[in-house]
Amino acid sequence: MSSVTQQSLGPSSSSMERDARRIHDDRPVSAGNIAIGVVIGRAAEFFDFFVYGIASVVVFPQLFFPFAPDRLTATLYSFAIFSLAFIARPVGSLVFMAIDRTYGRGVKLTIALFLLGGSTASIAFLPGYETLGGWAIVMLAICRLGQGFALGGAWDGLASLLALNAPQHHRGWYAMIPQLGAPIGFMLASALFAYFLMSLSEADFLGWGWRYPFFVAFAINVVALFTRLRLVMTKEFGTLLEEHELQARRVTEVLRLHGRNVLIGAFVPLASFALFHLVTVFPLGWVEIYTDHGASSFLMVQFVGAFCGILAIVASGLVADRIGRRYHLGVCAVLIAIFSFIAPMLLEAGATGRNAFVIVGFSLLGLSFGQAAGAVASRFGRAYRYTGAALTSDLSWLIGAGFAPLVALGLTSRFGLAFAGYYLLSGALCTVAALIFSKTLEINND
Repeated sequence: MSSVTQQSLGPSSSSMERDARRIHDDRPVSAGNIAIGVVIGRAAEFFDFFVYGIASVVVFPQLFFPFAPDRLTATLYSFAIFSLAFIARPVGSLVFMAIDRTYGRGVKLTIALFLLGGSTASIAFLPGYETLGGWAIVMLAICRLGQGFALGGAWDGLASLLALNAPQHHRGWYAMIPQLGAPIGFMLASALFAYFLMSLSEADFLGWGWRYPFFVAFAINVVALFTRLRLVMTKEFGTLLEEHELQARRVTEVLRLHGRNVLIGAFVPLASFALFHLVTVFPLGWVEIYTDHGASSFLMVQFVGAFCGILAIVASGLVADRIGRRYHLGVCAVLIAIFSFIAPMLLEAGATGRNAFVIVGFSLLGLSFGQAAGAVASRFGRAYRYTGAALTSDLSWLIGAGFAPLVALGLTSRFGLAFAGYYLLSGALCTVAALIFSKTLEINND
């Protein structure tokens, strides 16, 4: 490799990474291999988060908040801790972007994924409130902050690598591939918890059974790490770094040049992100508190719903390529807005209605979520796509999903289920407004 090439790689690639890319220069990676690596990486991340999300309903209220006057209050406390990760995630992005520029993408990913897996696995060893008192809650909060901080560093650029290899008329198809990781991660987490809930007594589950999914998370993260490092060390990835298309830019530079795109882009996927936790974590909490529908059986219904979500994500790629991503997201936002009025009625319509809520909700989520990330990344030029998409995604998750279970359950407990629907409606309206404003801005710029 020439000295000029090495200099161009300097800010974003260590000498070890450059040596690894030279080894792989004669081994071109296919789009299929990139897709597999991206899906494995995303599935591992979402598995960690959903393991925590499910435990925040079926375990943490009893284990860490037994002093609460009722199950509702305990769950609200638990959901407040749940939200901490989304606050920590943008901070993690800032820190790990600096690590990326100084030590390279491989070093950043290794630190981030070990921290993510370690933070998740550490929760398995936490004693409850009865043993440590308030310190148990502090330790849980620290682990949750660690998850969010690490996820900010897990942004690897592989989704952008996949998008940059996409043919002109198949961008929607390639954009949906990374999104498959979310329902896959949820299916693994829900199946594990459902198995232990059904196989163990309540005492055994709360005593030790719930801890096993958190152990599994670390192993999955190790597998995901090696899969992603293999792709980061390829010639194709190195070439894009040389061309500055996957390079970590300074956040101040990105905000100065593309601050408006970051802000608008953060609101484009809000309909999808608001729905994200309203069909996963929130309904599980609501069912546990207000119905006799057992958590294990409801988790299996959600497992089926997540499978429907996978099919819908795949369909989103086909539809978006036919009608355009912007129009597709607009239609999905309108459908989610309609669903926001139907969802409360379904949740109150007994087991059959709740099952329908899960299936329809996951299907709409898949259709919308399948193109949400692609819409965010496409707003930036290639030189700023990596950092711009990371910042926009962090902000969007924080606004749209971070507090969704807490706000939805709080509104529901005080004003009724209809207000959870209104919360979802607000996300859909934000998406429509952002799409209209974005289009108007483009016309004015032309």
